[in-house]
Amino acid sequence: MKNLILTWPFWALLSAAFAALTAIFAKIGVEAVNPNLATFIRTAIIVVAAGIAVLATNSWQAPSAISGRSWLFLVLSGLATGASWFCYFRALKLGDASRVAPIDKLSVVFVAIFAVLFLGEKLSVPNWLGVAMIAGGAIMVAWRTA
Repeated sequence: MKNLILTWPFWALLSAAFAALTAIFAKIGVEAVNPNLATFIRTAIIVVAAGIAVLATNSWQAPSAISGRSWLFLVLSGLATGASWFCYFRALKLGDASRVAPIDKLSVVFVAIFAVLFLGEKLSVPNWLGVAMIAGGAIMVAWRTA
């Protein structure tokens, strides 16, 4: 069991499970709340939780020890996360969670494409087939007729 906890698939599956709960909890929470305020509340909770995690794991390091390049990309990542969350909460306010979440998960497809374009990663034919299946599956889950 200890070895399982040290693997990336373990943590990726936990991430997926928590992301699923996020959609359900957010859909219920945003019912009578402006989605921008809901995003702010969610962000405040995350800041506190992340701070506790840093303290509990003794992970603090001086901000001056972080390179300018790392700062730039962490700031850009934070801005992208914020934009994603604002859009996600607006979509949940307007649509069904069972339709919004699959479209949101098209991020997997975008990550694959961006990783090839910007990070120089290589995907095999079976990898690309999987990416296409994820895209098709997300669209099929979100599609509603009448």
